[in-house]
Amino acid sequence: MIAIFSDTHSRQDHELEGAALTAAREADVVVHAGDFTSEAALEAFQGECDRFFAVHGNADSAAVRERLPTARVVEAGGIRIAVTHRQDGGETGLAMFGRSRGADLVVFGHSHRPTVVETADVTLLNPGSHADPRGNRPGFAVLEERDDGALEGTIRQPDGTPIESFEIRPV
Repeated sequence: MIAIFSDTHSRQDHELEGAALTAAREADVVVHAGDFTSEAALEAFQGECDRFFAVHGNADSAAVRERLPTARVVEAGGIRIAVTHRQDGGETGLAMFGRSRGADLVVFGHSHRPTVVETADVTLLNPGSHADPRGNRPGFAVLEERDDGALEGTIRQPDGTPIESFEIRPV
């Protein structure tokens, strides 16, 4: 399982609870699209995960920015995941970001709005914010491998309630 988070916005903790905390602890890989805000929140998140890959966001402290890249590519579950906090150019810019990295999935944050967009070449995923939804539904995402090689994705609320499902097929 791959667990995906963004926009923690905390001064001191990971703010995980319920199914979101379970997913972070049990996932083979955890991806975070930035805006931890503080180094303490980053370290708390890292402490819950075995394999953790993150980028920094625009609200992250200088200490977090020094420790994390602006963008990265993660290979997990048979797919390539391009991760950024935000990208100029909206959906088109995010799709170009993913294509330029040979990605099957682009994970991004910033808006705090759980979103899945299918483009011609790549799926765009914003898991939302599990801790600071700012008027949106709180969210995180999980990807689970199916027998046919595809990944079944679900954006969930922190208590595990599904918000939206989608599918990723490795190219």
